Amino acid sequence: MAVKVLVVDDSSFFRRRVTEILEQDPEIKVIDYAVNGQEAVEKAAQLRPDVITMDVEMPVLDGISAVKKIMQATPTPILMFSSLTREGASATLDALDAGAVDFLPKKFEDIARNSEEAIKSLQTKVKEIGRRRVSRYTRPTYSPAPVTPAPSVSPTTTRSTIAQPDRSFSRTSVSSSATAPGGSSVSAKASGKKYQLVAIGTSTGGPVALQTILTQLPSNFPHPILLIQHMPAAFTPAFAQRLNTLCKIKVKEAENGDRLMPGVAYLAPGGQQMLVEARGGSKTLRVFEDDSPRITYKPSVDVTFASAAKAYHGDVLAVVLTGMGADGRDGARLLKQAGSTIWAQDEKTCVVYGMPAAVANAGLSTESLPLQDFAVRISKEVGCA
Repeated sequence: MAVKVLVVDDSSFFRRRVTEILEQDPEIKVIDYAVNGQEAVEKAAQLRPDVITMDVEMPVLDGISAVKKIMQATPTPILMFSSLTREGASATLDALDAGAVDFLPKKFEDIARNSEEAIKSLQTKVKEIGRRRVSRYTRPTYSPAPVTPAPSVSPTTTRSTIAQPDRSFSRTSVSSSATAPGGSSVSAKASGKKYQLVAIGTSTGGPVALQTILTQLPSNFPHPILLIQHMPAAFTPAFAQRLNTLCKIKVKEAENGDRLMPGVAYLAPGGQQMLVEARGGSKTLRVFEDDSPRITYKPSVDVTFASAAKAYHGDVLAVVLTGMGADGRDGARLLKQAGSTIWAQDEKTCVVYGMPAAVANAGLSTESLPLQDFAVRISKEVGCA
């Protein structure tokens, strides 16, 4: 059955272009259009599409407000189109806060190296998001302890609370003590293994997943954390700033030469690679432009994980969260061979069960956990809970 899409944009040219691209794939069907946010809300309720593509800036009702109304009334997977500007990044993050599951640059040439690859990227993302739909939208709820923000590393952004998506699409709340496949739960005991680093890799659905985890980590977190999120260069500064205002730990966009410090999370800059290097008794980051055509993702989870295996050997707790593709599998294999621990997000709470599935199916992960359990389990495992 084809994935049914509602295209929402006030530009008739962009609506036609998106429709042409999507309907080149026989597994996608654009069922209607909306020219503003209010019309999108009404047609979402009337037509019940599998996926909605949404512009941010529209008349009558803007895209962010439309996302909020749709997620309250008829929860549906929403893919935002965004401009690659500071303002566009902030608005897109607000849309994810409101419940959108992912985003793409509005200029298709910014999606990939060539038009054919860009078209394939949009089609694949829509199908992956749409096919994860079951019946309704489950948004796991929890009440994190009040957060005292870490000192800001750059101008602060508006504090917000990201909605927690999972792909079973109902509005049932999920207990934080829910048991994951294989019997894992937040009540499980720590393994007793010693660590020096936590590394987290993710893609589609990752901004929500990362905020869910990081906002629940305690201020006394004993190790540095590396964050590898597939995201454009224009977005990572705003995302790091937002996380820093919300978290008890410090979060910053990684810079070349950063010395890894306990209780600090380093977000890999978009469009660049982030490596860990051992220098004497300390570990530092090497952040650099990567023009290699062999590496699709910039930043790449595989690249960072591989460097962590070399620098830390078996002292890494690595986590692979929601995302399309298999980035992270090869790096996780190197970490596993060095003696490190690999965890993956479970299928039920992923926006797209691609990256975690690749790791789990390769036999590299020892646990598959629901998103809402990661913070407690990580804290227990590293000895700060």
